[in-house]
Amino acid sequence: MAEKSVVTLGVTLEALIEAKKYTTLRDILVTMNASDIAALFEDVPEAKLPLLFRLLPKELAAETFVEMEPEAQELLIQGFSDNELKEVVDELYVDDAVDIVEEMPANVVKRILKQADPEMRKMINEILKYPDDSAGSIMTTEYVSLRPDMTAEEAIKRIRRTGVDKETIYTCYVTDRNRKLIGMISLRTLLLCEDDDVLEEVMEPNVISVNTLEDQESVAQMMAKYDWAAMPVVDQENRLVGIVTVDDAIDVLQEETTEDFEKLAGMTPTDKPYLRTGVLETWKSRIPWLLILMLSATLTSMVLTSFETSLAACTVLTAFIPMLTGTGGNSGTQSSVAVIRALSLGEVEFVDTIRVIWKEIRVAVMCGVTLAACNFVKLLVVDRMILGNTGVSVSVAAVICVTMVFTVLCAKTVGCVLPLLAEKIHLDPAVMASPFISTIVDVLTLLIYFQVAKAILHI
Repeated sequence: MAEKSVVTLGVTLEALIEAKKYTTLRDILVTMNASDIAALFEDVPEAKLPLLFRLLPKELAAETFVEMEPEAQELLIQGFSDNELKEVVDELYVDDAVDIVEEMPANVVKRILKQADPEMRKMINEILKYPDDSAGSIMTTEYVSLRPDMTAEEAIKRIRRTGVDKETIYTCYVTDRNRKLIGMISLRTLLLCEDDDVLEEVMEPNVISVNTLEDQESVAQMMAKYDWAAMPVVDQENRLVGIVTVDDAIDVLQEETTEDFEKLAGMTPTDKPYLRTGVLETWKSRIPWLLILMLSATLTSMVLTSFETSLAACTVLTAFIPMLTGTGGNSGTQSSVAVIRALSLGEVEFVDTIRVIWKEIRVAVMCGVTLAACNFVKLLVVDRMILGNTGVSVSVAAVICVTMVFTVLCAKTVGCVLPLLAEKIHLDPAVMASPFISTIVDVLTLLIYFQVAKAILHI
């Protein structure tokens, strides 16, 4: 229903553009949320985009600009006069301005910084100094700072005077004269205090903060854990330098989740939307992994070749190789995804390796025995009796089922250990996910299969 209304609105706007009813257009746009306007602008012809953008009030225009894709932002900037660009930049929060600067080519960045006022330019340059993916790179320096000797009345007056330019006023931070963070207080607490209450007596002194170099994903997870709308960021000397707000934390979690999914599928991560990523760029992100995995699969071929004589002696074994390798790969993937998720949430660490392995071994035995028992019945009833495959004897079924148990056991052990080892050597655990685990498990499955066949069938 919502999608239908968006389509209808898009058609209505297109008709108004063609009829040049700009006043009506403006009246509709000012009632909409900035993110919805940005979504509508994606389908607007490039030639009409600057015209529609100029219909928006100054503040709404800046909010919409932040929500737009980098390509559309660059198109607008190139069409802006210096005064128009200055109006937009002046309305941006610092962290949003930094995000835009990071996405733009050098010539566009030069224009943006030129139109920014000196204070904004200084704050942008300060944030750009921090490493990518750090708390410093996503923080904003626009926060409310109060002094411990202020009364509640004085604090509220300060918020009224300076809060209009701050990204959030709901959580305020108390700092000493050296900007060291000593406490925090919510606007709700201030409003409920008596006018003459001193902040030092009513503030929360035990403030959890993060360092500027803290990983941005850890910051986002901490904010989710404590259910905070903002997280203070301090330097090495515990001086407050900025805050990370909840909207930036959500963006980080979305980016990190997308990156993990791409790594789980064996692709080089990209920060562009799927439909905006070119065919050549998509090919480049996928082909290296496919080549690596294709070459690693030669190990499977080598194992099959070395047991060629055994397969010739009992050809029926060949038919069940895909089932065994597939089950092994699925079992390993289950364990790896569970451990990768636990690592990302901080639920397990490398020191928990033994506990994780012991748990997965017990799960593997239960899963393996269950699968083997069901498979044994299926082999003798369906394959042998119903389908008439006389090659499936009790001995062959035993080989397959015993292999199944050991395959699941090995797969789940490998699946839980590899991400933990990756974390230990400071690699992204997601790299050790499905494709690599499947390749390793395939080789182990074949080795187990033929060794069990030799022991039971004497081939």
